[in-house]
Amino acid sequence: MSTYDEKVLARVALTWLAEPGTRSVHGLVDELGPVAALELLLDGGAPQEGLRDSVAARSRAGDARAIGAEALDRADRLGARVVVPGDDEWPETVEQLRDLRLPDVRRRVDVETAPPLCFWVRGAWPLAEALDRSVAVVGARAATPYGLHVARDLGYGLADRDWTVVSGGAFGIDAAAHRGALSAGGRTVAVLACGVDRPYPMGNAALFDRIADSGLLVSEWPPGAEPLRPRFLIRNRVIAAGTKGTVLVEAAARSGATQTTRRALALDRPAMVVPGPVTSAMSVGAHEILREQPQARLVTGLAQVLEEVGRIGELAPVPRGPDHPTDVLDDDARAIVEAMPRRGTVGVDDLATRAGLAVRTVLRKLSLLEELALVVRRDDGYALAVPARPGPRDSR
Repeated sequence: MSTYDEKVLARVALTWLAEPGTRSVHGLVDELGPVAALELLLDGGAPQEGLRDSVAARSRAGDARAIGAEALDRADRLGARVVVPGDDEWPETVEQLRDLRLPDVRRRVDVETAPPLCFWVRGAWPLAEALDRSVAVVGARAATPYGLHVARDLGYGLADRDWTVVSGGAFGIDAAAHRGALSAGGRTVAVLACGVDRPYPMGNAALFDRIADSGLLVSEWPPGAEPLRPRFLIRNRVIAAGTKGTVLVEAAARSGATQTTRRALALDRPAMVVPGPVTSAMSVGAHEILREQPQARLVTGLAQVLEEVGRIGELAPVPRGPDHPTDVLDDDARAIVEAMPRRGTVGVDDLATRAGLAVRTVLRKLSLLEELALVVRRDDGYALAVPARPGPRDSR
């Protein structure tokens, strides 16, 4: 067994003794340092009874320091590394979790939202660099074809513009966003709820290998850790805090993806929601976020996402339909065009009556409309110009 820095080893052991995010553990590390905090917990000095019981239960399974050292050895063999606060690649944005307080909390996972004690990282990119310019794209596992299409397009577009795409590696929206980023040859980060050596779901094993080759696999749990259900909710706070903004593509009424979005809102980060069909069960959670959270922004594509997370002044173009020749006309000229008969000709006096304009105004505007090739003068009056038809298709 190798010899490791005692502070790093203590952080690893603490994460094994108590689930990541536990505020009392984080507070002890702040107050005493990781080594003294570990000693206190192992001596039964945890400040809360629940934490003392948890430490005692875990300790019955083995010595925390020895288990931490084994995890570090395993990471070395895997080609993974542990990153701790103070390291050059530690993402400082996750430290804002110190101040995260959620309203109406009922579950432990909504209370225990402290910053991570360490990260396990597999991949070549420095973690802080990868997350510095990143957007989370999250959503339903049981995604619809519509949601998969949107997530893939967003992942591709963000990566193509040198943004890192962050998600959770799950089936559905997560995997579509990761694949979109990989298709663009860009960076993507999967934040896992298990060890970085334990692909879950197994059906995405090949995807995780691709992410590790060109991006990062990241976890708060040591190699070999199981993907227990509560851990998916615990890791969501990291996705929200580690990125510049979160896009919710699809989500059912009760969804972990909506939880990630609510954490982004509580952290005062851009929280964006893609609307879906009102008949789709996979958009119920997304629509509820829009109804309940005034700060959430509705987005319909990449340009609007970039407007929310990009530089000041980087505005999305206003959606508009195709240009028409009449778009440049003033009210009088437009009234004349509308008053023209669809077929045949009309005299100036009759046209003035139909448009409700003075004859001199009609004569002046007709000259303009002729120049724009919207009307033509004939011997017996004026007629609408016939739109040019496309020529015969080239047969070559």
